[in-house]
Amino acid sequence: MQLAGQKKYHDFLFFSWCVSIIAMFGSLYFSEIRYFEPCELCWYQRILMYPLTLILGIAVVKKDLQISFYAMMFSSIGGTLSLYHYATQKITLLGENAIACGRVPCTVQYINWFGFITIPFLALSAFFIIFILNFAIWKYIKRGHLH
Repeated sequence: MQLAGQKKYHDFLFFSWCVSIIAMFGSLYFSEIRYFEPCELCWYQRILMYPLTLILGIAVVKKDLQISFYAMMFSSIGGTLSLYHYATQKITLLGENAIACGRVPCTVQYINWFGFITIPFLALSAFFIIFILNFAIWKYIKRGHLH
């Protein structure tokens, strides 16, 4: 029997899974429908986001809140990469000295909505939301509410 307090955290888990699904399909939309070729840093961010859709999806079905720690690790690493990637796009000094990024430069801004929303910014937002939701779940577990 599920405790009433746990429902909120199962909702957090479900919402973080939804965010990962939206991020995955968003990246596929940009590459497969809009034909924006991902740079190397984009691929690394995908490598960290795509497994989250599977891991969180399984956790939602199994109602397994224990997955929160692993989701936090994936999202923190992905968020760090996204932040660096976004900084190379928006901070000239970093962009000029960015690491080699393959065929497509990491500084390319395929979209620039409202002057600040780029693809790495969208990824950073998704990783941040997933991290915060799973951090709340992890704190709930650490307080001893789940055995």
